[in-house]
Amino acid sequence: MTDKEKEFTRLIKDFKNEIYSVCYMFSKDKDEVADLYQDILIKIWNGFDSYRGEASVRTWLWRIALNACISDDRKKKRRGEKVPLSVDIDPFEDTDEKALQVKQLYSRINRLGLVDRSIVLLWLEALSYEEIGQIVGISAKNVSVKLVRIRQQLMAMSNE
Repeated sequence: MTDKEKEFTRLIKDFKNEIYSVCYMFSKDKDEVADLYQDILIKIWNGFDSYRGEASVRTWLWRIALNACISDDRKKKRRGEKVPLSVDIDPFEDTDEKALQVKQLYSRINRLGLVDRSIVLLWLEALSYEEIGQIVGISAKNVSVKLVRIRQQLMAMSNE
């Protein structure tokens, strides 16, 4: 294994959970999540030599992952929606109150626009406003303003 391959493998092991978080924010279908994850890994590998270190590795990876998922989401909308083949009964589905609330929250988050959804994901991952701004390409102050507006949107959705 080359040094480049070793470094890439270490990087992916370190940031595997963050990459999967992005994938799950943009899709709940396990096969689609796996496809997104693989696509992101390919994009990271292809850009690995061109990483200049201007931003932290974490910021660079978040940006690649979010851009890949946003691009895929746009492609899906142009193609039209797939009809999943699945069984209507999920014997493992959580039915307790907390699980239902989390599911409802994520359902509302998924109704947000792509940029807003990305900002919420990064905020839920406990990134600073500065880091979120670097990843999304806006100022930290704008992140703050957008989060206030997103909270208002989510509250309005709860009244529907």
